[in-house]
Amino acid sequence: MLRKLSEFPLVAYLSLVGLVESFKKDERGLSGVVVAVLLILVAVLAIILLWNQLSTWLTELWTRITGSASNIN
Repeated sequence: MLRKLSEFPLVAYLSLVGLVESFKKDERGLSGVVVAVLLILVAVLAIILLWNQLSTWLTELWTRITGSASNIN
């Protein structure tokens, strides 16, 4: 019984090392994760570019509106 208890940490460590090594070598789900991250990155960049263009257009439009309003009075 004591021998099994003394061997338990070694067996647990070797099992964990084997699990980590097999996880490193397994590449089945890696490409899906990479594609998902890249799609999210592209979507965020597109939103940022669109927002910058839209912000510039809205600022210009607001300047025209307020400039026209000040000419009315």
